Parts: sequence; C-alpha cells; structure tokens
Amino acid sequence: MKSLQNKTQTVISASRRTDIPAFYMEWFMSGLKKGFFSIHHPFHNKKIIIPVTPEKVHTIIFWSKNYGPFIHGQYAQKIQSMGYNIYLHFTINSPSEILEPGVPLLEDRLYQLKTLGKFISPEMINWRFDPICKYQLITHNGEVKSFENLNSLELIAQSVSEIGINRCVTSFMSNYKKIQSRIKKIPNFRFVSFTQEEKVNTILKIEKILQKYKINLFLCCEKNLLSSLPKSSLIKANECIPNNLLMKHYGGHLSLRKDYGQRIKKGCKCNASRDVGDYLCHPCLHECLYCYSNK
Repeated sequence: MKSLQNKTQTVISASRRTDIPAFYMEWFMSGLKKGFFSIHHPFHNKKIIIPVTPEKVHTIIFWSKNYGPFIHGQYAQKIQSMGYNIYLHFTINSPSEILEPGVPLLEDRLYQLKTLGKFISPEMINWRFDPICKYQLITHNGEVKSFENLNSLELIAQSVSEIGINRCVTSFMSNYKKIQSRIKKIPNFRFVSFTQEEKVNTILKIEKILQKYKINLFLCCEKNLLSSLPKSSLIKANECIPNNLLMKHYGGHLSLRKDYGQRIKKGCKCNASRDVGDYLCHPCLHECLYCYSNK
C-alpha cells in the first residue's frame, strides 16, 4: 500500500475497452515498466501517451471476465510490488454459450474469485452481474422459446458472499447498432427488450435475492430505473471508478471530478480516470454477443 501523499494522483482503467487481464497482461506489464502507454484515441485514432509511473498513479482498476491468466502470472503481486494499488471489477454472469461463448466455465470463474480474495481485500473486488438481458430462440418447427440470464444469480451470490464481497453492480443491456448487426448473423435468435415495469420487477427480485447474502445492489447508468423504484428499495447508483472508496482504503489524494466522457445523462457516477485499452490493437476475444466494444 502507498503511504498518504499530498500530491493528487490519477486512476488507470484497464480497461472498459477490452479484457486486459485475460488477454493482454504482457503488453500491460511492458507499459508499466516503461512508465507510459501509447494507445490510439478511441474517437480520432491518433496516438496518445498516458504516463503511468507510480508517482502519478494512485490505483489501477482492472475489468475482466476471466482472471485466470492474471492469477497464473501472479500479476497482482508484481504490480503491487512496483508501488501500485489495485481494484478489480469481475463480471460473473450466468453461463451461456450463446451470450458469452468465450468465457471459462462458471465453476472456474468462481474459483478465480476465491483465489483473488486471498491476496486482495474483498472491499477492493467488485462483482458485476452485467448486463441483464432476455432473448428468444425460434425452433425448427416455429416454436418460440424465451430465456433470461438470471438463472445462476443466486448460486454466484452465495459464492461471492462467502469471500466477503458485499457489492453487486448490474444494468440492463443496451441494444447498440453493432449488436443488432451482429445478431443478424445468428439465425432464429433475437434479443427482447424489457418494459419499464419489467425492469422494476426484475431489479427488485434481484435485490431480494442478494439481501439474503448481505450483498448491496448498485445500478450502472440506470437513472430512469432508479427514479422508478419504490422508496423502500436500498438500491443506489454505482461509481465504477470510486475515488472516495479508493482513498478511504488506500489513503492518498484523488480528484473527485466526474468523468464527463461517460454516460452522465444516463446516471454514470464515475470519477475521472485514464483508460489504457486500445480498440484497434486489443480486440476482446470473449466474443460476447451483447458486447458494446467489439465491432
């Protein structure tokens, strides 16, 4: 852990754009050793330099659906020994070969989570069950079968609670144009939208399940849904980049400026960070059907 410093530092996000812990840790470690990352800007594709020396960086926030390579390479220990703090987002959804064809088996991911909890504080691990979605498959005889991806929620919640993690973040799938183009290649498949009433009922059902395991539920970019929930609900808006929490746990000084590059109007509460993922050079290989990142 870093000692308290008077100088305001920054947070590195690694990454909303791809799964660095699963696929690109050698590249990431090379950047840390050099003290900077050279990446393509996500909008104009010009190269930009992001300094990442320990003096400038307070915490590295990782996002992943598969921490197996991260654990095998002992990267958390190596990064901490270099003087960086760590915060982990771990997305663990119900297993589905249609929705997430490239992720490991659920039992393997739960074992990864248990392993991470042995050398990283549970307060610094955030479970994401994200996104919630439902879909339909049309059989050869024309029968329509409906599905939603909540079937393993309680099983995952039980495992999460045993580790001491008490936070779950979720949201409903956004049906981006790239997703609509992607599913046209899959015969007899379609995503189905939730009505607002269905969203409220679904999220309250999830809250009730999680309360059994003393897990608090947070929503990511769901401002309208939050305003529709009853006053009795304890669900709150999430900060995926939670600078107050990071300072409380690690000390130091971070800006509490909001990240206006995110979906503020949708209710994003994230603080500002620098993302080192590269859409052009680091495609995510999980091939999730609802991915907002890959083309």
